[in-house]
Amino acid sequence: MINAGRGNPNWVATVPREVFFQLGLFALEESKQRFTDLDGFGGVAIKKGIADRFSQYAQSRQDDEGVSFLSRAIEFSCQNYDIVADDLVEEWVDGILGDNYPMPDRMLVQAEKIVHAYLIQEMAAGEIAPPPGHFDLFAVEGGTAAMVYIFNSLRSNRLINAGDTIALGVPIFTPYIEIPELEDYNLQTIEVIADENASWQVPDAELEKLYDPKVKAFFLVNPSNPPSVKLSDASLQKIADIAKARPDLILLTDDVYGTFTDGFTSLAMIAPENTILVYSFSKYFGATGWRLGVIALHENNILDKAIAKLPDDVKQQLSQRYHDISLDPADIKMIDRMVADSRAVALNHTAGLSTPQQIQMTLFSLLSLMDKENKYKQTAQEIVRRRYATLLKEHPIPPLVSLDDPHGAFYYIEIDILRLARLQHGDDFSVWLAANYEPLDIVIRLAQEKEVIAMPGGGFDAPKWSLRLSLANLFAEDYVRIAKSEKEIMADYYASYLQEKSEG
Repeated sequence: MINAGRGNPNWVATVPREVFFQLGLFALEESKQRFTDLDGFGGVAIKKGIADRFSQYAQSRQDDEGVSFLSRAIEFSCQNYDIVADDLVEEWVDGILGDNYPMPDRMLVQAEKIVHAYLIQEMAAGEIAPPPGHFDLFAVEGGTAAMVYIFNSLRSNRLINAGDTIALGVPIFTPYIEIPELEDYNLQTIEVIADENASWQVPDAELEKLYDPKVKAFFLVNPSNPPSVKLSDASLQKIADIAKARPDLILLTDDVYGTFTDGFTSLAMIAPENTILVYSFSKYFGATGWRLGVIALHENNILDKAIAKLPDDVKQQLSQRYHDISLDPADIKMIDRMVADSRAVALNHTAGLSTPQQIQMTLFSLLSLMDKENKYKQTAQEIVRRRYATLLKEHPIPPLVSLDDPHGAFYYIEIDILRLARLQHGDDFSVWLAANYEPLDIVIRLAQEKEVIAMPGGGFDAPKWSLRLSLANLFAEDYVRIAKSEKEIMADYYASYLQEKSEG
Protein backbone atom coordinates (compact mmCIF):
# COMPACT_ATOMS: atom_id res chain seq x y z
CA MET A 1 0.00 0.00 0.00
CA ILE A 2 1.10 3.55 -0.76
CA ASN A 3 -0.36 6.11 1.64
CA ALA A 4 -0.14 9.58 0.10
CA GLY A 5 -2.88 10.83 2.38
CA ARG A 6 -0.90 11.80 5.46
CA GLY A 7 1.42 14.79 5.64
CA ASN A 8 3.90 13.11 7.97
CA PRO A 9 7.39 13.60 6.44
CA ASN A 10 9.61 10.55 5.99
CA TRP A 11 12.81 12.39 6.91
CA VAL A 12 14.18 13.54 10.26
CA ALA A 13 16.67 16.26 11.20
CA THR A 14 19.45 14.15 12.71
CA VAL A 15 21.84 16.73 14.17
CA PRO A 16 19.50 18.31 16.75
CA ARG A 17 18.39 14.84 17.82
CA GLU A 18 21.97 13.70 18.33
CA VAL A 19 22.57 16.89 20.30
CA PHE A 20 19.50 16.13 22.42
CA PHE A 21 20.76 12.68 23.37
CA GLN A 22 24.30 13.89 24.07
CA LEU A 23 22.92 16.67 26.23
CA GLY A 24 20.95 14.04 28.12
CA LEU A 25 24.14 12.13 28.92
CA PHE A 26 25.78 15.27 30.29
CA ALA A 27 22.64 16.06 32.29
CA LEU A 28 22.78 12.62 33.89
CA GLU A 29 26.41 13.20 34.87
CA GLU A 30 25.37 16.45 36.52
CA SER A 31 22.44 14.82 38.28
CA LYS A 32 24.70 12.15 39.77
CA GLN A 33 26.66 14.79 41.66
CA ARG A 34 23.90 14.64 44.27
CA PHE A 35 22.60 11.65 46.27
CA THR A 36 25.93 9.89 45.70
CA ASP A 37 25.17 7.57 48.61
CA LEU A 38 22.00 6.22 46.99
CA ASP A 39 22.33 3.75 44.13
CA GLY A 40 20.23 4.69 41.10
CA PHE A 41 19.34 8.18 42.37
CA GLY A 42 20.36 11.62 41.17
CA GLY A 43 19.28 15.14 41.96
CA VAL A 44 18.78 18.61 40.59
CA ALA A 45 21.92 19.93 38.91
CA ILE A 46 24.07 22.54 40.62
CA LYS A 47 23.77 25.75 38.62
CA LYS A 48 26.95 27.55 39.69
CA GLY A 49 29.76 26.77 37.25
CA ILE A 50 27.63 24.40 35.15
CA ALA A 51 28.73 25.98 31.86
CA ASP A 52 32.40 25.52 32.79
CA ARG A 53 31.74 21.93 33.73
CA PHE A 54 30.15 21.37 30.35
CA SER A 55 33.23 22.88 28.66
CA GLN A 56 35.41 20.36 30.49
CA TYR A 57 32.99 17.60 29.50
CA ALA A 58 33.11 18.71 25.87
CA GLN A 59 36.91 18.84 25.74
CA SER A 60 37.07 15.13 26.44
CA ARG A 61 34.62 14.46 23.59
CA GLN A 62 35.84 16.82 20.87
CA ASP A 63 35.21 14.30 18.10
CA ASP A 64 31.53 13.91 18.94
CA GLU A 65 29.33 15.94 16.57
CA GLY A 66 26.53 16.40 19.07
CA VAL A 67 28.80 17.67 21.83
CA SER A 68 30.62 19.95 19.38
CA PHE A 69 27.32 21.43 18.22
CA LEU A 70 26.30 22.02 21.85
CA SER A 71 29.50 23.96 22.53
CA ARG A 72 28.96 26.14 19.49
CA ALA A 73 25.27 26.57 20.32
CA ILE A 74 26.03 27.84 23.83
CA GLU A 75 28.54 30.35 22.50
CA PHE A 76 26.20 31.42 19.68
CA SER A 77 23.23 31.89 22.02
CA CYS A 78 25.20 33.91 24.56
CA GLN A 79 26.65 36.18 21.89
CA ASN A 80 23.37 36.85 20.09
CA TYR A 81 20.47 36.66 22.54
CA ASP A 82 21.60 38.27 25.80
CA ILE A 83 21.89 34.90 27.52
CA VAL A 84 24.21 33.95 30.39
CA ALA A 85 25.91 30.59 29.85
CA ASP A 86 25.08 29.16 33.28
CA ASP A 87 21.44 30.15 32.85
CA LEU A 88 21.24 28.42 29.48
CA VAL A 89 23.05 25.20 30.37
CA GLU A 90 21.17 24.90 33.68
CA GLU A 91 17.83 25.30 31.82
CA TRP A 92 18.87 22.66 29.31
CA VAL A 93 20.06 20.19 31.95
CA ASP A 94 17.07 20.71 34.21
CA GLY A 95 14.74 20.66 31.20
CA ILE A 96 16.04 17.52 29.58
CA LEU A 97 15.92 15.66 32.88
CA GLY A 98 12.31 16.74 33.27
CA ASP A 99 12.75 17.04 37.02
CA ASN A 100 10.62 20.17 37.46
CA TYR A 101 7.30 21.53 36.24
CA PRO A 102 7.69 23.98 33.34
CA MET A 103 8.56 27.36 34.83
CA PRO A 104 7.41 29.79 33.63
CA ASP A 105 4.47 27.67 32.55
CA ARG A 106 4.01 29.58 29.29
CA MET A 107 7.55 28.81 28.12
CA LEU A 108 11.04 28.39 29.57
CA VAL A 109 12.91 31.70 29.64
CA GLN A 110 15.93 30.87 27.46
CA ALA A 111 13.84 28.66 25.17
CA GLU A 112 11.52 31.57 24.46
CA LYS A 113 14.42 33.86 23.51
CA ILE A 114 15.85 31.34 21.07
CA VAL A 115 12.55 30.20 19.54
CA HIS A 116 11.51 33.85 19.18
CA ALA A 117 14.69 34.50 17.19
CA TYR A 118 13.94 31.48 15.01
CA LEU A 119 10.40 32.69 14.30
CA ILE A 120 11.61 36.16 13.36
CA GLN A 121 14.22 34.65 11.04
CA GLU A 122 11.81 32.29 9.29
CA MET A 123 8.53 34.21 9.44
CA ALA A 124 10.14 37.49 8.31
CA ALA A 125 12.43 36.01 5.66
CA GLY A 126 11.09 38.29 2.92
CA GLU A 127 11.74 41.93 2.24
CA ILE A 128 9.43 43.22 4.98
CA ALA A 129 11.22 43.89 8.26
CA PRO A 130 9.75 42.40 11.44
CA PRO A 131 7.68 44.76 13.57
CA PRO A 132 9.12 46.57 16.60
CA GLY A 133 8.54 45.00 19.97
CA HIS A 134 8.37 41.30 20.69
CA PHE A 135 5.98 38.37 20.50
CA ASP A 136 5.00 36.46 23.62
CA LEU A 137 5.25 32.72 22.99
CA PHE A 138 3.27 29.82 24.41
CA ALA A 139 4.92 26.44 23.80
CA VAL A 140 2.25 23.87 22.97
CA GLU A 141 1.83 20.24 21.89
CA GLY A 142 2.06 20.93 18.16
CA GLY A 143 -0.12 22.99 15.86
CA THR A 144 -3.18 20.90 16.64
CA ALA A 145 -3.05 21.80 20.33
CA ALA A 146 -2.57 25.43 19.34
CA MET A 147 -5.83 25.33 17.40
CA VAL A 148 -7.74 23.83 20.31
CA TYR A 149 -6.35 26.30 22.83
CA ILE A 150 -7.01 29.32 20.60
CA PHE A 151 -10.61 28.40 19.80
CA ASN A 152 -11.24 27.64 23.47
CA SER A 153 -9.77 30.88 24.81
CA LEU A 154 -11.45 33.07 22.20
CA ARG A 155 -14.76 31.59 23.30
CA SER A 156 -14.01 31.64 27.03
CA ASN A 157 -13.04 35.32 26.89
CA ARG A 158 -16.15 36.26 24.88
CA LEU A 159 -14.11 37.41 21.87
CA ILE A 160 -16.02 34.95 19.68
CA ASN A 161 -19.48 33.84 20.75
CA ALA A 162 -22.02 31.29 19.55
CA GLY A 163 -23.70 32.55 16.38
CA ASP A 164 -20.79 34.81 15.42
CA THR A 165 -19.37 34.69 11.90
CA ILE A 166 -15.77 33.88 11.07
CA ALA A 167 -14.09 33.71 7.66
CA LEU A 168 -11.95 30.80 6.48
CA GLY A 169 -9.37 31.03 3.71
CA VAL A 170 -10.20 27.92 1.69
CA PRO A 171 -9.06 25.35 0.78
CA ILE A 172 -7.89 24.83 4.36
CA PHE A 173 -6.82 22.12 6.80
CA THR A 174 -10.04 20.26 7.62
CA PRO A 175 -10.23 20.91 11.41
CA TYR A 176 -10.55 24.64 10.75
CA ILE A 177 -13.78 23.76 8.93
CA GLU A 178 -15.03 21.23 11.48
CA ILE A 179 -14.26 22.93 14.81
CA PRO A 180 -16.55 25.98 14.27
CA GLU A 181 -19.45 23.60 13.56
CA LEU A 182 -19.15 21.87 16.93
CA GLU A 183 -21.79 22.47 19.57
CA ASP A 184 -19.00 23.92 21.74
CA TYR A 185 -18.67 26.91 19.39
CA ASN A 186 -21.63 26.99 16.98
CA LEU A 187 -20.03 29.56 14.70
CA GLN A 188 -21.18 30.66 11.27
CA THR A 189 -18.54 30.59 8.53
CA ILE A 190 -17.99 32.30 5.22
CA GLU A 191 -15.35 31.26 2.72
CA VAL A 192 -12.58 33.39 1.26
CA ILE A 193 -11.85 31.25 -1.77
CA ALA A 194 -8.50 30.84 -3.53
CA ASP A 195 -8.68 30.58 -7.32
CA GLU A 196 -7.19 27.37 -8.68
CA ASN A 197 -6.94 28.98 -12.12
CA ALA A 198 -4.73 31.72 -10.67
CA SER A 199 -2.20 29.32 -9.10
CA TRP A 200 -4.35 29.23 -5.96
CA GLN A 201 -3.97 32.91 -5.16
CA VAL A 202 -6.88 34.73 -3.50
CA PRO A 203 -8.65 37.39 -5.61
CA ASP A 204 -9.08 40.83 -4.06
CA ALA A 205 -12.85 40.45 -4.35
CA GLU A 206 -12.69 37.47 -2.00
CA LEU A 207 -10.49 39.28 0.52
CA GLU A 208 -12.89 42.22 0.53
CA LYS A 209 -15.42 39.97 2.27
CA LEU A 210 -13.38 40.75 5.39
CA TYR A 211 -14.63 44.33 5.38
CA ASP A 212 -18.03 43.03 6.52
CA PRO A 213 -18.29 44.02 10.22
CA LYS A 214 -20.12 40.80 11.08
CA VAL A 215 -16.91 38.85 10.35
CA LYS A 216 -15.20 38.62 13.73
CA ALA A 217 -12.11 36.67 12.65
CA PHE A 218 -10.27 35.37 9.61
CA PHE A 219 -8.42 32.06 9.82
CA LEU A 220 -5.95 30.95 7.16
CA VAL A 221 -3.19 28.43 6.58
CA ASN A 222 -0.26 30.02 4.75
CA PRO A 223 1.19 28.37 2.69
CA SER A 224 -2.13 26.69 2.10
CA ASN A 225 -3.11 23.10 2.80
CA PRO A 226 -3.71 21.38 0.43
CA PRO A 227 -2.73 23.65 -2.52
CA SER A 228 0.64 24.32 -0.83
CA VAL A 229 0.97 27.90 -2.06
CA LYS A 230 1.86 30.98 -0.03
CA LEU A 231 -0.13 34.18 -0.38
CA SER A 232 1.37 36.85 -2.59
CA ASP A 233 2.83 39.94 -0.98
CA ALA A 234 -0.01 41.94 -2.51
CA SER A 235 -2.63 39.73 -0.84
CA LEU A 236 -0.85 39.90 2.51
CA GLN A 237 -0.76 43.68 2.26
CA LYS A 238 -4.44 43.72 1.30
CA ILE A 239 -5.31 41.80 4.47
CA ALA A 240 -3.11 44.11 6.54
CA ASP A 241 -4.85 47.14 5.03
CA ILE A 242 -8.25 45.66 5.89
CA ALA A 243 -7.03 45.09 9.46
CA LYS A 244 -6.07 48.76 9.68
CA ALA A 245 -9.52 49.74 8.48
CA ARG A 246 -11.05 47.19 10.86
CA PRO A 247 -8.95 47.24 14.04
CA ASP A 248 -11.38 44.78 15.66
CA LEU A 249 -10.71 42.02 13.10
CA ILE A 250 -8.94 39.00 14.62
CA LEU A 251 -6.52 37.25 12.26
CA LEU A 252 -5.10 33.77 12.76
CA THR A 253 -2.34 32.50 10.50
CA ASP A 254 -1.10 28.91 10.62
CA ASP A 255 2.33 29.06 8.98
CA VAL A 256 3.70 25.55 9.46
CA TYR A 257 4.74 25.23 5.79
CA GLY A 258 6.38 28.67 5.51
CA THR A 259 9.91 27.28 5.67
CA PHE A 260 9.33 25.29 2.47
CA THR A 261 9.23 28.56 0.51
CA ASP A 262 11.89 31.18 -0.09
CA GLY A 263 11.49 34.67 1.33
CA PHE A 264 8.44 33.80 3.41
CA THR A 265 6.58 36.61 5.17
CA SER A 266 3.98 35.83 7.80
CA LEU A 267 0.86 37.91 8.17
CA ALA A 268 1.96 38.30 11.81
CA MET A 269 4.88 40.41 10.63
CA ILE A 270 2.80 42.97 8.75
CA ALA A 271 -0.36 42.99 10.88
CA PRO A 272 1.09 42.07 14.28
CA GLU A 273 -1.54 43.76 16.44
CA ASN A 274 -4.38 41.75 14.88
CA THR A 275 -2.68 38.41 14.32
CA ILE A 276 -2.33 35.19 16.28
CA LEU A 277 0.54 33.16 14.81
CA VAL A 278 0.58 29.37 14.97
CA TYR A 279 3.77 27.55 14.09
CA SER A 280 4.66 23.87 14.33
CA PHE A 281 8.10 22.27 14.08
CA SER A 282 6.57 18.96 12.98
CA LYS A 283 6.87 19.08 9.21
CA TYR A 284 10.14 20.93 8.66
CA PHE A 285 12.18 18.86 11.10
CA GLY A 286 10.36 15.54 10.66
CA ALA A 287 9.06 15.69 14.21
CA THR A 288 5.33 14.99 14.20
CA GLY A 289 5.80 12.54 17.08
CA TRP A 290 7.50 15.18 19.22
CA ARG A 291 4.37 17.41 19.21
CA LEU A 292 6.19 20.76 19.13
CA GLY A 293 4.52 24.06 18.36
CA VAL A 294 4.09 27.63 19.55
CA ILE A 295 1.40 30.27 19.68
CA ALA A 296 2.83 33.75 19.18
CA LEU A 297 0.98 36.92 20.13
CA HIS A 298 2.52 40.38 19.84
CA GLU A 299 2.89 42.27 23.09
CA ASN A 300 0.67 45.02 21.64
CA ASN A 301 -2.43 43.22 20.38
CA ILE A 302 -6.13 43.83 19.84
CA LEU A 303 -7.17 40.83 21.93
CA ASP A 304 -5.96 42.36 25.17
CA LYS A 305 -7.60 45.65 24.18
CA ALA A 306 -10.88 43.94 23.31
CA ILE A 307 -10.98 42.22 26.70
CA ALA A 308 -10.46 45.58 28.40
CA LYS A 309 -13.46 46.98 26.48
CA LEU A 310 -15.89 44.19 27.34
CA PRO A 311 -19.05 45.18 29.27
CA ASP A 312 -18.55 45.43 33.02
CA ASP A 313 -20.69 42.39 33.77
CA VAL A 314 -18.68 40.23 31.34
CA LYS A 315 -15.40 41.49 32.78
CA GLN A 316 -16.66 40.57 36.22
CA GLN A 317 -17.48 37.05 35.01
CA LEU A 318 -13.98 36.69 33.56
CA SER A 319 -12.39 38.02 36.72
CA GLN A 320 -14.25 35.31 38.59
CA ARG A 321 -12.97 32.73 36.11
CA TYR A 322 -9.31 33.67 36.63
CA HIS A 323 -9.35 35.00 40.21
CA ASP A 324 -7.60 31.97 41.69
CA ILE A 325 -4.45 32.52 39.62
CA SER A 326 -3.93 36.27 40.02
CA LEU A 327 -4.65 39.08 42.46
CA ASP A 328 -5.47 41.22 39.41
CA PRO A 329 -7.33 38.81 37.09
CA ALA A 330 -8.53 41.63 34.82
CA ASP A 331 -4.90 42.35 33.90
CA ILE A 332 -4.03 38.83 32.74
CA LYS A 333 -2.87 38.99 29.13
CA MET A 334 -4.63 36.92 26.50
CA ILE A 335 -1.58 34.71 25.91
CA ASP A 336 -1.54 33.84 29.64
CA ARG A 337 -5.28 33.21 29.59
CA MET A 338 -4.59 30.64 26.87
CA VAL A 339 -2.11 28.93 29.19
CA ALA A 340 -4.65 28.83 32.02
CA ASP A 341 -7.51 27.74 29.76
CA SER A 342 -5.36 24.92 28.39
CA ARG A 343 -5.58 23.36 31.86
CA ALA A 344 -9.16 24.38 32.67
CA VAL A 345 -7.75 27.27 34.78
CA ALA A 346 -7.86 25.21 37.98
CA LEU A 347 -4.76 23.26 36.87
CA ASN A 348 -2.85 26.32 35.72
CA HIS A 349 -0.11 25.59 38.28
CA THR A 350 0.82 22.46 36.29
CA ALA A 351 0.36 23.92 32.81
CA GLY A 352 2.99 24.08 30.11
CA LEU A 353 4.67 21.93 27.50
CA SER A 354 6.96 19.27 28.97
CA THR A 355 10.48 20.57 29.45
CA PRO A 356 12.25 17.90 27.35
CA GLN A 357 9.99 18.90 24.45
CA GLN A 358 10.95 22.53 24.93
CA ILE A 359 14.64 21.65 24.88
CA GLN A 360 14.25 19.73 21.61
CA MET A 361 12.32 22.68 20.17
CA THR A 362 15.18 24.97 21.16
CA LEU A 363 17.74 22.72 19.49
CA PHE A 364 15.68 22.57 16.29
CA SER A 365 15.59 26.38 16.31
CA LEU A 366 19.34 26.63 16.83
CA LEU A 367 19.99 24.31 13.89
CA SER A 368 18.41 26.88 11.59
CA LEU A 369 19.70 29.96 13.38
CA MET A 370 23.29 28.73 13.15
CA ASP A 371 22.92 27.53 9.55
CA LYS A 372 23.92 30.77 7.86
CA GLU A 373 24.13 29.12 4.43
CA ASN A 374 20.61 27.67 4.75
CA LYS A 375 21.82 24.19 3.85
CA TYR A 376 19.11 22.44 5.84
CA LYS A 377 16.36 24.57 4.31
CA GLN A 378 17.63 24.07 0.77
CA THR A 379 17.79 20.30 1.25
CA ALA A 380 14.30 20.07 2.79
CA GLN A 381 12.88 22.12 -0.07
CA GLU A 382 14.73 20.03 -2.64
CA ILE A 383 13.29 16.78 -1.24
CA VAL A 384 9.66 17.78 -1.84
CA ARG A 385 10.42 19.58 -5.12
CA ARG A 386 12.12 16.50 -6.54
CA ARG A 387 9.05 14.40 -5.74
CA TYR A 388 6.78 17.05 -7.24
CA ALA A 389 8.85 17.02 -10.45
CA THR A 390 8.72 13.21 -10.60
CA LEU A 391 4.95 13.16 -10.31
CA LEU A 392 4.51 15.89 -12.92
CA LYS A 393 6.77 14.07 -15.34
CA GLU A 394 4.33 11.16 -15.30
CA HIS A 395 1.20 13.34 -15.38
CA PRO A 396 -0.40 14.11 -18.75
CA ILE A 397 -1.46 17.70 -17.96
CA PRO A 398 0.35 20.88 -16.87
CA PRO A 399 0.25 21.58 -13.12
CA LEU A 400 -1.78 24.33 -11.49
CA VAL A 401 1.44 25.47 -9.79
CA SER A 402 4.66 25.26 -11.79
CA LEU A 403 7.97 24.36 -10.18
CA ASP A 404 9.34 27.82 -10.87
CA ASP A 405 6.45 29.54 -9.08
CA PRO A 406 8.06 31.47 -6.18
CA HIS A 407 4.89 31.03 -4.11
CA GLY A 408 4.97 27.24 -4.19
CA ALA A 409 5.82 25.20 -1.09
CA PHE A 410 5.27 21.87 -2.90
CA TYR A 411 4.53 19.97 0.30
CA TYR A 412 1.26 18.74 -1.22
CA ILE A 413 -0.23 18.70 -4.68
CA GLU A 414 -3.91 19.21 -5.44
CA ILE A 415 -5.04 17.36 -8.58
CA ASP A 416 -8.35 18.39 -10.17
CA ILE A 417 -9.72 15.22 -11.74
CA LEU A 418 -12.35 16.97 -13.87
CA ARG A 419 -9.67 19.30 -15.22
CA LEU A 420 -7.57 16.23 -16.00
CA ALA A 421 -10.55 14.65 -17.80
CA ARG A 422 -11.30 17.80 -19.77
CA LEU A 423 -7.73 18.38 -20.93
CA GLN A 424 -7.22 14.73 -21.84
CA HIS A 425 -10.51 13.91 -23.54
CA GLY A 426 -12.58 17.07 -23.91
CA ASP A 427 -15.46 18.87 -22.22
CA ASP A 428 -18.09 16.23 -23.05
CA PHE A 429 -16.15 13.51 -21.25
CA SER A 430 -15.62 15.75 -18.20
CA VAL A 431 -19.36 16.51 -18.01
CA TRP A 432 -20.21 12.82 -18.42
CA LEU A 433 -17.80 11.80 -15.66
CA ALA A 434 -19.28 14.30 -13.19
CA ALA A 435 -22.83 13.22 -14.06
CA ASN A 436 -22.23 9.49 -13.74
CA TYR A 437 -19.89 9.15 -10.75
CA GLU A 438 -19.50 10.55 -7.27
CA PRO A 439 -16.31 12.54 -6.55
CA LEU A 440 -15.20 9.88 -4.06
CA ASP A 441 -15.32 7.14 -6.68
CA ILE A 442 -11.73 7.66 -7.84
CA VAL A 443 -10.52 7.89 -4.24
CA ILE A 444 -12.11 4.52 -3.46
CA ARG A 445 -10.91 2.90 -6.70
CA LEU A 446 -7.35 4.06 -6.09
CA ALA A 447 -7.47 2.39 -2.68
CA GLN A 448 -9.28 -0.81 -3.66
CA GLU A 449 -7.71 -1.49 -7.04
CA LYS A 450 -4.30 0.16 -6.82
CA GLU A 451 -3.60 0.20 -3.07
CA VAL A 452 -2.98 3.95 -3.27
CA ILE A 453 -4.42 6.16 -0.52
CA ALA A 454 -5.25 9.77 -1.42
CA MET A 455 -7.26 12.40 0.41
CA PRO A 456 -10.41 13.79 -1.23
CA GLY A 457 -10.00 17.50 -1.85
CA GLY A 458 -13.61 18.21 -0.97
CA GLY A 459 -12.83 17.61 2.68
CA PHE A 460 -10.63 20.71 2.61
CA ASP A 461 -13.23 22.78 0.74
CA ALA A 462 -11.14 22.36 -2.40
CA PRO A 463 -12.93 21.31 -5.62
CA LYS A 464 -14.94 18.17 -4.84
CA TRP A 465 -13.44 16.33 -7.81
CA SER A 466 -9.88 16.78 -6.58
CA LEU A 467 -7.26 14.72 -4.80
CA ARG A 468 -4.68 15.83 -2.26
CA LEU A 469 -1.41 13.96 -2.37
CA SER A 470 1.33 14.46 0.20
CA LEU A 471 4.79 14.92 -1.28
CA ALA A 472 6.47 14.50 2.10
CA ASN A 473 5.95 10.90 3.16
CA LEU A 474 6.83 8.81 0.09
CA PHE A 475 9.83 8.30 -2.15
CA ALA A 476 10.14 9.46 -5.76
CA GLU A 477 9.42 6.03 -7.26
CA ASP A 478 6.13 5.88 -5.37
CA TYR A 479 4.85 8.93 -7.22
CA VAL A 480 5.51 7.18 -10.54
CA ARG A 481 3.18 4.39 -9.40
CA ILE A 482 0.56 6.92 -8.21
CA ALA A 483 0.53 8.72 -11.56
CA LYS A 484 0.31 5.42 -13.43
CA SER A 485 -2.61 4.32 -11.24
CA GLU A 486 -4.49 7.56 -11.89
CA LYS A 487 -3.99 7.22 -15.63
CA GLU A 488 -5.21 3.62 -15.64
CA ILE A 489 -8.41 4.50 -13.78
CA MET A 490 -8.99 7.49 -16.02
CA ALA A 491 -8.56 5.21 -19.03
CA ASP A 492 -11.25 2.91 -17.60
CA TYR A 493 -13.62 5.85 -17.18
CA TYR A 494 -12.96 6.93 -20.75
CA ALA A 495 -13.53 3.42 -22.09
CA SER A 496 -16.91 3.34 -20.32
CA TYR A 497 -17.72 6.76 -21.80
CA LEU A 498 -16.88 5.57 -25.34
CA GLN A 499 -18.90 2.40 -24.92
CA GLU A 500 -21.92 4.33 -23.71
CA LYS A 501 -21.63 6.71 -26.68
CA SER A 502 -21.39 3.86 -29.14
CA GLU A 503 -24.41 2.15 -27.61
CA GLY A 504 -26.39 5.38 -27.55
